[in-house]
Amino acid sequence: MQPRILEIRRDILKRNDELARRLRQSFLHDGWCVVNLVSSPGTGKTCLLERTLDELRRAGCRVAALVGDLETENDARRLAASGAPVRQINTHGCCHLEAAMVAEHLADWQLPEIDFLFIENIGNLVCTASYDLGESLRVALLSVTEGEDKPLKYPKLFNSADVALITKIDLAEPCQFDRRAAWENIHAVRPGMQIIETSARTGAGMSQWLDLLRRHRHQIRADTVAPRADPTLTSQ
Repeated sequence: MQPRILEIRRDILKRNDELARRLRQSFLHDGWCVVNLVSSPGTGKTCLLERTLDELRRAGCRVAALVGDLETENDARRLAASGAPVRQINTHGCCHLEAAMVAEHLADWQLPEIDFLFIENIGNLVCTASYDLGESLRVALLSVTEGEDKPLKYPKLFNSADVALITKIDLAEPCQFDRRAAWENIHAVRPGMQIIETSARTGAGMSQWLDLLRRHRHQIRADTVAPRADPTLTSQ
């Protein structure tokens, strides 16, 4: 039975990756910066996203969010208070979001032109690492309350991410969080990956995080409008 199970799993991932590629092409064509936030439960994803949406909107950026949870619409209602368009994805037991879920919830959503689409993934450090959602930026969150060795225990997630955010940094001292060890562990899994220490409560690190997002969107827009090479010139 084991070979058959592996074959089915590979087929599922293959179909997901094919749809994710099509989604990514569509997002890039429209100039959207799509950010996939991934972490274990309790790292403060919703709190961080709440502040991110609010600050980007006040800065004139056009933002929207998809929020993944097994049940309830609590997080979507909380984020909608920012004034940004928000939709909840309930998986009813599935421990991760898939590209098909993203496509389904975007299909009939009459979104205005936007700069950023944030996807708050379900709290899980295993399955979420395997499913591409068509994002242009995957962000792994590590809370100081989780300990410094999470990247070593779940290397696939951190190795598949583009950026790591250490959240709740205002609690580092009472939690006896070893910041140096955390950085070393992240870089042991993904050498050179950018790390930002943040606190959605105090605002620490938020300007650096927002600057990163703006630079990434600017690069996407630059790539979108870049003139294509004239084939008659390149053939000479």
